[in-house]
Amino acid sequence: MRILLIEDDPMIGQGLRRSLEDAGMSVDWVRDGQMGAEAITVGDYAIVLLDLGLPGRDGTEILRTVRGSGDKTPVLVITARDELDDRIASLDLGADDYLAKPFDLRELMARIRAVVRRHAGQAASVIGNGEIEIDLASHELTYRGQTQILPAREFALMHALLKRPGTILSRTQLEESIYGWGDEVESNAIDVLIHYVRRKFDKDIIYNVRGAGWMVAKGKA
Repeated sequence: MRILLIEDDPMIGQGLRRSLEDAGMSVDWVRDGQMGAEAITVGDYAIVLLDLGLPGRDGTEILRTVRGSGDKTPVLVITARDELDDRIASLDLGADDYLAKPFDLRELMARIRAVVRRHAGQAASVIGNGEIEIDLASHELTYRGQTQILPAREFALMHALLKRPGTILSRTQLEESIYGWGDEVESNAIDVLIHYVRRKFDKDIIYNVRGAGWMVAKGKA
């Protein structure tokens, strides 16, 4: 899962990035509101963690601009502003959730999972296509009666595919979903991840569409 963190406090930002990466997520961190607004438009993020009191551009302005342009990237506001009016304003501008600092990391992780689930139209922590299921909390993947916990990158690959079952995703699309700005991505990185997943389960878990990319089946109705 690739996350955009827009947070100007270096101590908070470093701590969050480290914790999120330890949980198997790829994190792009920017400390300026203007840079954050631009990053949202060019990145393929599962969710944006947005502070409100930012230099360059306030978080509420970012929300207004992003939603005004039709961008539906999930946004979870994380801020020291805990007044009711601030919460109402952010939610009315299009934030998917609001968490006041200081907060427990476990609650942040649970809220991230909840927002991502809602965005995918799922009520539970398990998403899938009727044949493949992944648990966002435990990183378990189940396929044809077999369940295994996936390493971070393999989980991110399957999460990207299962968000759009039946849709072919190109190499570039998958790389943008899995890797952050600072990650060194080998030319065959996606092929290697797919090989590992297939080796754990079966080659039919992921379909290759020659010259176009990869997909998982749309699944059972």
